[in-house]
Amino acid sequence: MAHSPLVFIFGILGNIASFVCFLAPLPTFYRVCKKKSTEGFQSIPYVAALFSAMLWIFYAYVKTGETLLITINAFGCVIETIYLAIFITYCPKKVRISTLRMILLLNFGGFCTIVLLTHILAKGANRLKLLGWICVVFATSVFAAPLSIIRTVIKTKSVEFLPFPLSLLLFISAIMWLMYGLSLKDIYVTLPNVVGLTFGAVQMVLYAMYRKNKPLPDQKLPEHKGADIENNVGGEKSVEVEKNEKEKKKDEEKKQDLEEVIEVVVRNIEMKETKKEDEAEEKTTKEKEKEEDNSSLSREQNQTESKEQQQIKS
Repeated sequence: MAHSPLVFIFGILGNIASFVCFLAPLPTFYRVCKKKSTEGFQSIPYVAALFSAMLWIFYAYVKTGETLLITINAFGCVIETIYLAIFITYCPKKVRISTLRMILLLNFGGFCTIVLLTHILAKGANRLKLLGWICVVFATSVFAAPLSIIRTVIKTKSVEFLPFPLSLLLFISAIMWLMYGLSLKDIYVTLPNVVGLTFGAVQMVLYAMYRKNKPLPDQKLPEHKGADIENNVGGEKSVEVEKNEKEKKKDEEKKQDLEEVIEVVVRNIEMKETKKEDEAEEKTTKEKEKEEDNSSLSREQNQTESKEQQQIKS
């Protein structure tokens, strides 16, 4: 099916904007690989993004002729799969299990269910309508995800958690795909991007309002709050483990000190015994020498007496 030049232009621009948006988490996952820790980040946004890309590929396949929708969402499937693989590699065991369960239920079970239902419950044009509305509902919920960030910005009156470059890219991407949907006269592509454009505009206004405000201390992103909850749940265990390690270290130090004291005492005892043995040996040697001297004197006296007696006889 041939499209007008405007459809192609807005489709290409939408592909470029979405391509950059898909690459936005790269610094985050570079840090995850470097530190070998997910640092409390949640996998839900990446699982949802993968599911959304899968739905739009299926929608473009059913509609036929929507190559530009297929290209960008195929790239999205690849990059989100890579993100999830990195996340699963470095996340804690419990988070890994929950993430794999979510992928199995949503990206496999949910997608297969949608494919089966759209083929069983609807035929022809009705199938495209059913699938289109499913895509609208899910894509709208994904576009509504920044509500938590918007609420945080309004509450703190700070844009610390509102990255302007990414917000601007998402805003531009929503505009491009909105224009693509309008040019194509596709309500299913248009509606979610109306929501995306609205939230993007709200974020731009909030950024303009609070960009000069200083960030408040001890404020955290929603995804980090999940990490804090997890840390608090295991907090007592961590404290106990740390306490046990300190006590164990102290016991080892005491044991080492005691061993050193015992070693010194034993060494002193050995030195005293050695000294006594040396003194005894020296005393024995002196007695022997004295006895030998006495025996020598006795012999000399005997010899002298013998000579005197011989002289008297003669």
